[in-house]
Amino acid sequence: MALTAAGCSRDGGSDGFVAKGGVDAARITAAAPDQWLSTGRTYDEQRFSPLSAIDTGDVGNLGLAWSADLDTARGQEATPLFVDGALYVSTAWSMVKAYDGQTGKLLWSYDPAVPRETSVKTCCDAVNRGVAAWGDKVFVGTLDGRLVALDRATGKPVWSVVTVDQSKSYTITGAPRVIDGLVIIGNGGAEFGARGYVTAYDAQTGAQRWRFYTVPAQPGTEQQPDYLNKAASTWFGEWWKQGGGGTVWDSMAYDPALDLLYIGVGNGSPWNQAYRSEGKGDNLYLSSIVAIRPKTGDYVWHYQTTPGDSWDFTATQHIILADLTINGQKRKVLMQAPKNGFFYVLDRTNGKLISAKNFVPVNWATGIDMKTGRPIETPEARYYKTGKPFIGSPGAGGAHSWQPMAFDPKTGLVFIPTNLAAFPYFPAKDWKAAKLGFNVGVDMGAAAMPANPQIRAAAAQATTGALIAWDPVAQKERWRVSYKGPWDGGLLASAGGLVFQGNATGEFAAYAAADGRKLWSFPTQTGVIAAPISYSIGGEQYVAVLAGWGGIWALAPGVLSDKSGPSRNISRLLVFKLNGSATLPAAPPLNQTPLDPPASTAPDAVIAAGGERFGRYCGTCHGDAAVAGSLVPDLRHSGALNDAATWRQIIYEGALKDNGMVSFKAVMTPEEIETIRAYVIKRANEDKALEKATGKQ
Repeated sequence: MALTAAGCSRDGGSDGFVAKGGVDAARITAAAPDQWLSTGRTYDEQRFSPLSAIDTGDVGNLGLAWSADLDTARGQEATPLFVDGALYVSTAWSMVKAYDGQTGKLLWSYDPAVPRETSVKTCCDAVNRGVAAWGDKVFVGTLDGRLVALDRATGKPVWSVVTVDQSKSYTITGAPRVIDGLVIIGNGGAEFGARGYVTAYDAQTGAQRWRFYTVPAQPGTEQQPDYLNKAASTWFGEWWKQGGGGTVWDSMAYDPALDLLYIGVGNGSPWNQAYRSEGKGDNLYLSSIVAIRPKTGDYVWHYQTTPGDSWDFTATQHIILADLTINGQKRKVLMQAPKNGFFYVLDRTNGKLISAKNFVPVNWATGIDMKTGRPIETPEARYYKTGKPFIGSPGAGGAHSWQPMAFDPKTGLVFIPTNLAAFPYFPAKDWKAAKLGFNVGVDMGAAAMPANPQIRAAAAQATTGALIAWDPVAQKERWRVSYKGPWDGGLLASAGGLVFQGNATGEFAAYAAADGRKLWSFPTQTGVIAAPISYSIGGEQYVAVLAGWGGIWALAPGVLSDKSGPSRNISRLLVFKLNGSATLPAAPPLNQTPLDPPASTAPDAVIAAGGERFGRYCGTCHGDAAVAGSLVPDLRHSGALNDAATWRQIIYEGALKDNGMVSFKAVMTPEEIETIRAYVIKRANEDKALEKATGKQ
């Protein structure tokens, strides 16, 4: 239901907020400096603000103007919009809020009431990356697969349409885009057996106009366009039984002059190509950038960054459009730094590769063949062919994940939020897809972090993060800011010569775009992963960012989740201006209770079986090797470890379904669930002994 708040008028003559002026293509394309009308500010997704009142000379005077506490303690990944005086933000669980951009007064709040058990269908937290604006409406995709149109002035629903088969594990976390009255939205679920697509809906009525699939259907079951018939020749086996993957869960960009919409396509289902496509074929259009006509959904061209992907190397990462002078010639380019570690510059008129270089150390390939555009793979990277584990760098978290980059046309630099982290790919034997759980075809139990302190220390030392300033013409790094850990925030560049970024340690900072010098910072009390925006109202420039630790890195990597230091989620919208004087309340203390598990008495075979099941069904949320991050319960501390009946009620009977912990009886017997308890008990005892040995108790 929607809550409306009166008393904030932009025309001075109404008792309630008035959403003045419709949003249309002309406004988004013209990009008035004081507004932020689309998730990347403009259709080209450069995330560059032309405002310059806050610059390298006065940014040291930046202070908190106002803040708003949010009512969701999960990851905050949204980019706000600023339209005619109001900030529109989506939060975790797909809630939407509108605030007066000058005073911080809440104008309205909308809760789509996403069932909390939807979390079992998510790979990466109950997050949402933003809303879209068009006409007098804002649009949000909900975690359970709906697209909802809200009245921009009141927050009341105008229409709602289900965009997915809700009986399957589809979710929506990305921001919609609106082009010429069509709201375009993708979805996620490639780790759970989904078949990817994007769909366009009429902004006024919600009627479906077209749907573009990224993976071919089962042969003979439906009439397909030519682009899918061609793709089918690159697939083998019975891929359709597992969906195929290829979900378009985040990035899009649009060129109005060329009338091309560019979408980033995700990984395969499962990751392991041996189980997806008999270990062969390019598997189009996985891990590809695809250009389509936004009015009709017709295919135009594609470029595949990772043919036959087996490492979760999605191409759903941020896409930026720009005009660059390369070898003395002005080129219309598309730039992307996907998960696989290479920075690509393409001709956006036809998809031809212009250049590609790795921006982080890469060991799965030695480079990109400029004649074919294909990666030059190292043989050991195809772990399912060698039968041996492969420690891939970058790993499944990506050299660059969903956090948006930014492009500064003044310096010509692209600023990349970078992860420096590996991942152990262990080929699974005799793997079969299940109705629930992480269906990736990789043995997550075997890949779990051991209790060995030397191995943990080495992994932690090798796992870091960075802000990299990249020259896309020269294809080289110009400067970097190093961070303790990965999973730092998205970027904003501004005409004031600044780059703004939050990080995992709980800091929001401004850097000089020219050389990376830190010029200002603010303690946020929680990790920042979202991207900031800048807007102007009442003659003052503001910078706004959502703070709130979360996402996949805060959940799955176990002991590496808190690489930047123990983090908490304190979800807030933070808004800054020059000489702002607001303050935050004191942060609550971190509650870190000691480990006190029962004795581990189960046979080794039972514990090993429990470890394999934990990795497949539990680890995505409760952490690698049962070491949880700060967002969900750490099962090593659970009182249910002492009581098999309580453990069964929770995991088999679904006693905590309304909290997001659904029943797993569809995929495990009570006896199999009991092996997971044995594994967690063993892990808790190992880590208790490790804490005692290292003096951390």
